[in-house]
Amino acid sequence: MKNVITAGTPLAEAKKVLIMIHGRGAAAQDILSLSRHLDVEDFALLAPQADGNSWYPLSFLAPPQDNEPHYSASLAALSAIVTELDAQGITRQQIYFLGFSQGACLALEFTTRNASKFGGVVAFTGGLIGDRIYTENYSGSFEGTPMFIGTSNPDFHVPVQRVLDTEAVLKNMGASVTVKVYDNMPHTIIQDEIDLANQLVFKK
Repeated sequence: MKNVITAGTPLAEAKKVLIMIHGRGAAAQDILSLSRHLDVEDFALLAPQADGNSWYPLSFLAPPQDNEPHYSASLAALSAIVTELDAQGITRQQIYFLGFSQGACLALEFTTRNASKFGGVVAFTGGLIGDRIYTENYSGSFEGTPMFIGTSNPDFHVPVQRVLDTEAVLKNMGASVTVKVYDNMPHTIIQDEIDLANQLVFKK
């Protein structure tokens, strides 16, 4: 897979795969290091690397066309990973997504555009992408896919209202969503979010 770092259980042996999507200015290796705190010992871990360490140049609240061509290219990069996993016989139910900040937004956007019964989705501070929520881009059903979104009130990059609007879309599409809003949390990932991700999404 192009520009993808792998870790964890070898893909040929893994029954579950976690796609980990880094935030703006970070790197694949950074988000992979988070796996030490997650209940993913038996997962294959895949972390794509964004060109220039950013998935798209502007805020996720910008009009989508203003983030092109990077926005579409980033969605296509995730699509290529899922297509390759499918070719190796790995079903959607075996595929999990996790992202932080810009990576969380991309994880939510990709999975909602490609709604299916995934293994689970974890978004550490993120929401659906755009100057508004483009519901016309979303169809299908998550069929009970477990999802966890943690965020801060306030957060400099991600307004709480966008997180709540995202939650409504996901629930309407059949996802089993848990959102937790933390007061004045720094723009980071805290232990309580990790604990909830393990309990709700990576549960064994």
